[in-house]
Amino acid sequence: MSHSEKTDALIFFVNGRKVIEKNADPEINLLFYLRKKLRLTGTKYGCGGGSCGACTVMISRYDSSSKKIRHYSVTACLIPICSLYGAAVTTVEGIGSTKTRIHPVQERIAKGHGTQCGFCTPGMVMSIYTLLRNHPQPSTEQLIETLGGNLCRCTGYRPIVESGRSFSTESSCCQMKGTGKCCQEQEENESENKNDVCSKLYQEEGFLPLDPTQELIFPPELMRMAEEPRKKTLVFQGERVTWISPATLSDLLELKLQYPQAPLVMGNTFVGPNMKFKDVYHPVIISPVRILELNVVMIDANQGLTIGAGCSLAKVKEILTEMILRLPVEKTQTYRALLKHLRTLAGQQIRNMASLGGHIISRLPTSDLNPILGVGNCVLNVVSKEGTQQLPLNDHFLAGSPNEKLTPEQVLVSVFIPLSKKWEFVSAFRQAQSQQNALAIVNSGMRVRFNDGTNTIKDLNILYGGIGSATVSANKSCQQLIGRTWNEDILDEACRLILDEVTIPSSSSGGMVEYKRTLMISFFFKFYLEVVQELNIRNPGYPDVPNKFQSVLEDFPLTIPCGTQAYECIDSQKSPQDPVGRPVMHQSGIKHATGEAIFCDDIPAIDEELFLAVVTSTRPHAKIISIDASEALALPGVVDIITAQDVPAANGDEEERLYAQDEVICVGQIVCTVAADSYFHAKQAAKKVNIVYEDMEPVIVTIKDAVNHKSFIGSERKLEQGNIKEGFQAVDQIIEGEVHVGGQEHFYMETQTVLVIPKSEDKEMEIYVSSQDAASVQEKVASTLGIPKNRIICHMRRAGGGFGGKVTKPALLGAVAAVAANKTGRPIRFVLERGDDMLITGGRHPLLGKYKVGFMNNGKIEAADIEYYINGGCTPDESEMVIEYALLKLENAYKIPNLRVQGRICKTNLPSNTAFRGFGFPQGTFVTEYWITAVAAKCNLPPEKIRELNMYKTVDRTIHKQQFDPKNLIRCWNECMEKSSYYSRRKAVELFNQQNYWKKRGISIIPMKFSVGYPKTYYHQAAALVHIYTDGSVLITHGGTELGQGLNTKMIQVASHELKIPMSDVYLSEMNTGMVPNTIGTAASIGADVNGKALQTACQTLMKRLEPIISKNPNGTWKDWANEAFVQSISLSATGYFRGYKAHMDWVKGEGDVYPYFVFGAACSEVEIDCLTGAHKNIRTDIVMDASFSINPAIDIGQIEGAFTQGVGLYTLEELKYSPEGVLYTRSPDEYKIPSITDIPEELNVSLLTSTKNPIAIYSSKGLGESGMFLGSSVFFAILDAVTAARKERGLTETFSMSSPATPELIRMICVDKFTDLIPRDDSKSYKPWSIPVA
Repeated sequence: MSHSEKTDALIFFVNGRKVIEKNADPEINLLFYLRKKLRLTGTKYGCGGGSCGACTVMISRYDSSSKKIRHYSVTACLIPICSLYGAAVTTVEGIGSTKTRIHPVQERIAKGHGTQCGFCTPGMVMSIYTLLRNHPQPSTEQLIETLGGNLCRCTGYRPIVESGRSFSTESSCCQMKGTGKCCQEQEENESENKNDVCSKLYQEEGFLPLDPTQELIFPPELMRMAEEPRKKTLVFQGERVTWISPATLSDLLELKLQYPQAPLVMGNTFVGPNMKFKDVYHPVIISPVRILELNVVMIDANQGLTIGAGCSLAKVKEILTEMILRLPVEKTQTYRALLKHLRTLAGQQIRNMASLGGHIISRLPTSDLNPILGVGNCVLNVVSKEGTQQLPLNDHFLAGSPNEKLTPEQVLVSVFIPLSKKWEFVSAFRQAQSQQNALAIVNSGMRVRFNDGTNTIKDLNILYGGIGSATVSANKSCQQLIGRTWNEDILDEACRLILDEVTIPSSSSGGMVEYKRTLMISFFFKFYLEVVQELNIRNPGYPDVPNKFQSVLEDFPLTIPCGTQAYECIDSQKSPQDPVGRPVMHQSGIKHATGEAIFCDDIPAIDEELFLAVVTSTRPHAKIISIDASEALALPGVVDIITAQDVPAANGDEEERLYAQDEVICVGQIVCTVAADSYFHAKQAAKKVNIVYEDMEPVIVTIKDAVNHKSFIGSERKLEQGNIKEGFQAVDQIIEGEVHVGGQEHFYMETQTVLVIPKSEDKEMEIYVSSQDAASVQEKVASTLGIPKNRIICHMRRAGGGFGGKVTKPALLGAVAAVAANKTGRPIRFVLERGDDMLITGGRHPLLGKYKVGFMNNGKIEAADIEYYINGGCTPDESEMVIEYALLKLENAYKIPNLRVQGRICKTNLPSNTAFRGFGFPQGTFVTEYWITAVAAKCNLPPEKIRELNMYKTVDRTIHKQQFDPKNLIRCWNECMEKSSYYSRRKAVELFNQQNYWKKRGISIIPMKFSVGYPKTYYHQAAALVHIYTDGSVLITHGGTELGQGLNTKMIQVASHELKIPMSDVYLSEMNTGMVPNTIGTAASIGADVNGKALQTACQTLMKRLEPIISKNPNGTWKDWANEAFVQSISLSATGYFRGYKAHMDWVKGEGDVYPYFVFGAACSEVEIDCLTGAHKNIRTDIVMDASFSINPAIDIGQIEGAFTQGVGLYTLEELKYSPEGVLYTRSPDEYKIPSITDIPEELNVSLLTSTKNPIAIYSSKGLGESGMFLGSSVFFAILDAVTAARKERGLTETFSMSSPATPELIRMICVDKFTDLIPRDDSKSYKPWSIPVA
């Protein structure tokens, strides 16, 4: 067989329109093609690796054999366009828009407040839409699986889930919770008794119904193409790669002879990421997606199941589900084990794309299926030109043994999975950082077969994944156990045998060595118990699992959140037109859901624009000896290389350079950039820039390193009240200790993005940037280019999340791009890839807290001496303010009469850490709650009693001498106690713990006193501009930036209220430094406060001007009054200015009225932990927050839920890992796990305190953007409570330390038992660890 060298035309459909691509490049993915070629920018770039779901689209294909159309969701970033021949692609634009009609999915996610920044929304919409195309009335389980591959950093998922669940016929309440009543019904009943409390944030009665007949039809032309009897081999030749798609198995085998090293690509979930992230190059790729033999499914009721190697994992899951329903349990042991892992393996999109054969052949060390297939006596059916062959899928094959793998000419056609025998048992185990869409830390497949009717072992197989470079067998251990009786006598011996045989080197990649060793034998113990239980079911004469052990055999269920939201109802006397106080939908909600909301990189291509790629330092501390860009400049499409020498004026400052100059001070520092005609060319060239370094000493990575080297930024900060010495002398007990709080990645869904457009005259520049502080971008660019700020206009319409990460960093990156634009004279588009963004931009400061606390035997704390050290990274950035905030806010809700706190910023060779939601409060106050809990343990009293005893009770002064009234703090605490039924649930937790040994529950309630704003008055200033046009329409502009927090929505509400016109008459376009100059960054929870005040002033100025006209014509319309003002030459434009809240801090005296006001709150959380694996399940959280008068309850509750979820990530899930040299390992959502849909509480209830006032702020409201973050710590302390219960039952009464985050590894290793005691321990001085903690 030969194929034509001429490239074929690629034919597919997008949103019902035919696409013929005559120059299809295999290295171009669908995401790029949609966004850059077809200008369909609703599909977003989030990670580039298929793990976040932002780029989800639907693909539809016609199956000529079954005559059915299959719809399935995929991540467009992994789909090569060449794989789309004959497919129909549907994007978010294709299902509905504001120009035609919106789809019910789009409407419900927007009106249900399931969108904040909106960047993840199109992906969410398309995942739910695809589900509805296949299941118009989906089950809860289907919804869980569908959304498992989609990440959201803003909302906390609850409203998104509600939007999807509104299509389901199942009950939408919290699984009834055993009360006989849904939580929502209970809340509604309560509301009847409280007329001032509302519990509905939207009215679902008006939602558009789902009408499947209105969907796009599958193109008949594609059906005809699929039915063509004679199909030809397709060839697509790109710039570097040739893609060949054979039509028959015979053609495929010919191609494998011709190109033996060419990979076979079905879903591109393995080859694609390797080519993109690991620089693997394949000149030829073979895609056998059209070959029928690879999709065969054959069922033999006596032998087993044969599944085509090309079947997707989603298809495999469907087949196994059907088999389990048809066959007896004893025959489907392997099928059930496979199905268990298929429910959580990756996300739905990846399961739809990845093939069974690809999963097996790739032999990934973390494969969830291979260990099960390996113990299940499966067989690989292989074919080549030489004939067919059956290979056993066993431990030798999975280990990559030379004699047990496919030759280059062979193709895996199908996999035979046999039925289980009667006395055979198969189980699967896995533990990952999170429950869903996370790579396993360790997984295992285990199978035992007994002599018929006995418990004597006939055969035993154990395979582990995640502990080496391939799947590992415990074959020798198994052989030694054959012939033994399955009872407790073999348990210890089996564990010792496994640990002796399966060794993990101390420095192995991925770290967590002792945890992995523990999981290996913990899994075996679980297997032992499962088999004991099954043997007892088959023969009651065998012993059963003890009652206290039963619960550990049940995995935590995959659940999705529900709950209640309660807020103060609007006054019934208020005008229905007045939107203030109402749960108004986000201003851009519909546009988010339709993909019409324009983000920075969605701006159409500018003529002659270039793309920028970064070259970053690979050394933590080194001199730059030379930069050789000759090879890079010779590559196609490359225009220029930009270095420090190209900066016209200031290259940053002495503390922080834009481009590294002479030396580098961290891994990830920008050394130079490459400008090219495409990002692909720029990225390829960046890899060819050769930099020679000379290493320098010292290399400082951790806080401990910095303290030892006295490497600090700034001076020590210190606050003190009372008399520390006397306080400690008067107490009954003193405890001392330390606790670490890890850092956190912002993981805003939209990475750092900037578009710089140089103008042709007077050195003008226009900059479109995703930033929280556009004015700082303007200032940095001006100083870098040496031109006045009035030549630079920065535009900021919206950002796809910020959380503090877009305060200072966009200025640096904007200046980097501006230098490139200045040098080339062409527009520069600069979009950081996710990995580069995580490497370069830093995050939340890791913190080390040391404490010495003196207290009385009743728990009254009299003295505390606290030290904080934060890891600031290599430059100051915002670190000085972060450590100040940590000190100023450390006391939280407690009055400690004698208190001293000191803080230092450690200067290290890590990328500079920066602002992050909460700004030092979540770390510093966590330490306070930690030692409060430690005091409770020492006094043998419940932690809530210590908290209540030491809480502020009356009007008092903080440690920095600012007066405040704790009345609402106490109200929040008491209401949270009541709403959460704390004491009755505490008893239920204790009862559960008495009845269960390997699973424990914990409950905790945490108060909060959070101060908003900045410590300086001028940081609170704001300005606004309002135009009234003669047609009555109003345009408003203000100095704040829309990050997803609903700022623009609230501003439109303010304008509507002040001008007494409908919201529909008010328009807000963008933040623009040319319209509102000298703005302050949108941060510190005061965006709506200060910009609202400025906007209110502008509106009131206009109303005062219009007052005479309105009084003369009271029955006129708004348009009439505007026209009359114009006729009378009255200005219809006004500026508003707010000078700011008065705020100051004198650090010499240690006093000041630092913050304008406080936000109070409380949260109660309950969790359950698995002591054998370290997994935990968040059962329920109740939050009460003092919002005073909420301008928009939907937005405020959304902010609370989103911040809380981000806090859950900080304290329990998100873990940054660095090498000893300061290299960040966790640079993608595969490695760094933010909370996903199943990580938040099953039940999440949020109540806003009613009847409270805050007269200092606009409409007596409060800023709630950050405060909820800390309440996520209630989950940590509930875990700590559960761990304490486990240790107590095991007789471990000594004090123990548990730092944040409480990852599965930490939980498991603290729950010390006979299994943790069995594992070998390594001397830390004898090896170099893979990763080190930097706090």
